[in-house]
Amino acid sequence: MSRSVVLLAEAGPQGLHAASREAIGVARLLAGDEPVVAAIFAGASEAATTALSTAGVDRVVCLDSPPLAERRGAACAYALAELAREHEAGILLLGGTPFGRELAGGLAVFWDALSATQVTEVTRAAEVLTVRRPVFGGRASELLELAGPRIVLALRPNSFGGTPLGSRNARIEVHAPPSIPPPLLGGARARVRPAESTTGPDLGTAAIVVAGGRGFKSPENFHLLEELASSLGAAAGASRAVTDAGWRPGSYQVGQTGRSVSPQLYVAVGISGAIQHLTGMMSSRVIVAINSDAQAPIFRISDYGIAGDLFTIVPALTKEIRRVRAR
Repeated sequence: MSRSVVLLAEAGPQGLHAASREAIGVARLLAGDEPVVAAIFAGASEAATTALSTAGVDRVVCLDSPPLAERRGAACAYALAELAREHEAGILLLGGTPFGRELAGGLAVFWDALSATQVTEVTRAAEVLTVRRPVFGGRASELLELAGPRIVLALRPNSFGGTPLGSRNARIEVHAPPSIPPPLLGGARARVRPAESTTGPDLGTAAIVVAGGRGFKSPENFHLLEELASSLGAAAGASRAVTDAGWRPGSYQVGQTGRSVSPQLYVAVGISGAIQHLTGMMSSRVIVAINSDAQAPIFRISDYGIAGDLFTIVPALTKEIRRVRAR
């Protein structure tokens, strides 16, 4: 297996995606002294591309093609696989984003590679990669030993935070990928309608998530949850009961039929802890529960719990966090 690594970098309105910075740190550790090549699709802002060139990679390749700018999944996977072949890479790394997970299967097929998704740990010894990832909704984890010339890894968000990136100035190249087979292009995109977003950072990759449930009693009270999230710089989320009731849009939902999150800190307020919800957040590093029912199932998986009236606790907690952070 070659030690060189190709990774996909993604950009958003705020610039280079945090998940991509996380992937760069992992790539540097796996590559050692071998090159790390970052691919970014056409359409990313100049600021994001420039930030990528100084984030610790050796080369930045901008894949310039209309289907790639439109993020057509099969076409993007094909182009990335061809880039990995061109650079004789041994590992193709994807950040912990929905788009990265979408590409993982296609990349494994087009590149004839082994694949693992939702990776939370990875080590390299000679020709073998050992990876850990959660299974059974986060209730257990498995270790996989991957031995092959080509491996695709999709990381789980916030699992490798703090990895040193180093400082490098990489050259930026514009690369026209080989002709993409027509069956992989799919239909032309007619229009794009932005999804209703939660407040604060992106829910799927946020380092801190504050989620609320039926304990808030009415949609008029849910602003207390969002103020607490804002005080922490966190993403606001909700249980299925809240989104089903129409208090907040479906994009807020955390759970088996909503978003799966794995933040450093998860604060569950007024959420009883139904298994549907636990499946989507059980792999959070630290879980804090606030609930008036001391017997609520959420306390069984929490690292810290506060049994009491959320209408007293949440405003007081928000006030204290703002006071401390204002220092």
